[in-house]
Amino acid sequence: MSLRRGFKAEAERIAAEIREELNLSLDDRLEPLSLARHLCIPVFEIGDLAALSGNAGLGDYFLIEDADSLSALTLFDGTKRTIIHNESHAPTRRVSNLAHEIAHCLLEHAPEPVLRPDGRRCWNEEAEAEATWLAGALLVPRAGALKLARAGLDDDLIARHFRVSTALCRWRMNETGISWQLLRYANLRRTGGRAAAG
Repeated sequence: MSLRRGFKAEAERIAAEIREELNLSLDDRLEPLSLARHLCIPVFEIGDLAALSGNAGLGDYFLIEDADSLSALTLFDGTKRTIIHNESHAPTRRVSNLAHEIAHCLLEHAPEPVLRPDGRRCWNEEAEAEATWLAGALLVPRAGALKLARAGLDDDLIARHFRVSTALCRWRMNETGISWQLLRYANLRRTGGRAAAG
């Protein structure tokens, strides 16, 4: 799905402002739990919720039986938000899950029911696409990734630096034009500054 006109630039500005508030440079790693604390958004794991509710089966289901059915969600109580995330996921996925939910909060997306009356999951494609983009901008800022790439780090090392998956890093490198920019720079160096033919 294509994002509304101007959204990508808006999201990059939000991400830069957040990093400034947290005193992070563009190539520092952003910890979503620290950002949630900064924004006064409580974060709980599914196991915490299961223990608080006294329903161990809840934890067993979402952590063991069907761990992929729930990554994270945001609960609303008026203007207050609380994030629940699945601690059984890989560390890089947890970072992405939390950043995605925080992005929904930063963008002030309206709450929606989890399920439709027919039992199917509610899915707001536009809100999900916006949260995905902003989460990526928060975790892998374009300027920071470009700086690291120019210093000789490949996608795997940049991903490790930002503590995200290589797939997320590669997506950011491609979607923000960094990969193309590096390729063009390499071609110019190879041809001595002349535009490559073809």
